[in-house]
Amino acid sequence: MDDKPDPGTPTENSEVLFSFGVIADVQYADLEDGYNFQGNRRRYYRHSLLHLRGAIEHWNTESSLPRCVLQLGDIIDGYNAQYKASEKSLELVMNTFQMLKVPVHHTWGNHEFYNFSRNYLTNSKLNTKFLEDHIVQHPETVPSEDYYAYHFVPFPQFRFILLDAYDLSVLGVDQSSPKYQQCLKILREHNPNSELNSPQGLSEPQFVQFNGGFSQEQLNWLNEVLTFSDTNQEKVVIVSHLPIYPEASDSVCLAWNYRDALAVIWSHKCVVCFFAGHTHDGGYSEDPFGVHHVNLEGVIETAPDSQAFGTVYVCPDKMMLKGRGRVPDRIMNYKKENAFQF
Repeated sequence: MDDKPDPGTPTENSEVLFSFGVIADVQYADLEDGYNFQGNRRRYYRHSLLHLRGAIEHWNTESSLPRCVLQLGDIIDGYNAQYKASEKSLELVMNTFQMLKVPVHHTWGNHEFYNFSRNYLTNSKLNTKFLEDHIVQHPETVPSEDYYAYHFVPFPQFRFILLDAYDLSVLGVDQSSPKYQQCLKILREHNPNSELNSPQGLSEPQFVQFNGGFSQEQLNWLNEVLTFSDTNQEKVVIVSHLPIYPEASDSVCLAWNYRDALAVIWSHKCVVCFFAGHTHDGGYSEDPFGVHHVNLEGVIETAPDSQAFGTVYVCPDKMMLKGRGRVPDRIMNYKKENAFQF
């Protein structure tokens, strides 16, 4: 296993306030290895569960336990639906997560919606909204039930926000509903292809069926939470299955209205980093406003002799991602005016 030595406390002798784990695109299925849709990247459907177990064992034995783990979506593969194995596979993966000694926060990706309806997910163990924190006297920071998003505080002065990147989507919604019709209209306006998963010839290639977007209602809510965090000098980490920054991602994998999400984030000072999955091959870029965009390498395309997860060590002046296997290390400095004076 191409592992790296455990930093204990990370290099540069920084004071570590707390840590959290990150993992993406497990996409487990009880199937022989296969390939992605282009046929050029191997997928290890069964082995992904062993990778998940390895990550959990690692987090459980860190000298200082992480505060939580962020699971960035696509926990089981869409193939499960074809084989009527969705519930069985989900149960297997969720039983594996029960070994984890700390809370896990689940994000929903396209593969969740290939297997289950939104209604099913809302009533499943993949709904971790019960872990949310409420800001007393600020009802505008309470998310609507119309989308799956929430925020929580893992450590004083730090707020984590989970976004619903399939709030606007044709996946997982009843085809007779107004929401489905509205989303299909958006998709068809930008994608004239008969195969809506094909980006062929599109000037905005993110408008494919396997992506989705953020409703204005959700973006308004995000704006309210970030306004509170700005006012209270909090540091914010945002999590979404879909990435929103082109320089850190394949353009075909971006959220439909990624520019709208960026506009909200860029109008605030508090956001340190944005974690996403979906692309499988990872990516990183610091945007002009000092926000670090990290696309985590997907477990599903990680060879058995490697790994794909990370632990983020949070310091007063930066966050340090210590990657395992094919996840590289990253140092994410806070914007100069935002470094804490402890």
